[in-house]
Amino acid sequence: MSDSLSLTAAGSSALDEETARAELYGLLAQLYYARPTPETLSALRVAVTEAPMEGGFLQEPWQQLVGAARAHDDAAIAAEFDRLFGGVGKPAVFLYGSHYLSGFLNEKPLVRLRSDLAALGLAREEAMPETEDHVAYLCEVMRYLIAGDDVAVCNLTAQRTFFAAHLQPWVRQLCDALLGQPAAPFYAALAHFTRAFIEVEAQGFDMLD
Repeated sequence: MSDSLSLTAAGSSALDEETARAELYGLLAQLYYARPTPETLSALRVAVTEAPMEGGFLQEPWQQLVGAARAHDDAAIAAEFDRLFGGVGKPAVFLYGSHYLSGFLNEKPLVRLRSDLAALGLAREEAMPETEDHVAYLCEVMRYLIAGDDVAVCNLTAQRTFFAAHLQPWVRQLCDALLGQPAAPFYAALAHFTRAFIEVEAQGFDMLD
């Protein structure tokens, strides 16, 4: 997972917007993958609260997320993560696409995902315990497809195809599951922002037709 975080307001250029998109996918990957590090939360707390991408649709949910980070200390946010996603046995909220697409883990959606990743020249690191359909892993793939240097793979067509196949069909359900959890104010704010960001991405890809 990426450990860099540089949250800035987007300027007017397409390059700035693409940088902002990549950074936001990287941030989502960090926040969903593990307890947020003190460094990540510190960066989030001092982030600008204007819309992180051009246009105002993301501004309110972004302000809510930054506000939630400021309102809760590191230990409280880490405890939320553990209550929602950790522990022994079934978690309160699943972070895996197969669960939402098929009702079970390690099912056909994961097989299709692995095939598509192989076509992109990507594979999960052996040290990573989670399967590739973890939302954080998928966000990291999107970050790579936006910011990577291999133009044969890292382009808008690949982004749209991957997003439509492996994120768009189920991430809203994940957000609903998070919003249904009591006493999880930081991750509720993250769910609101995730939903808004996914909507912006879907609309942007629709405009490519």
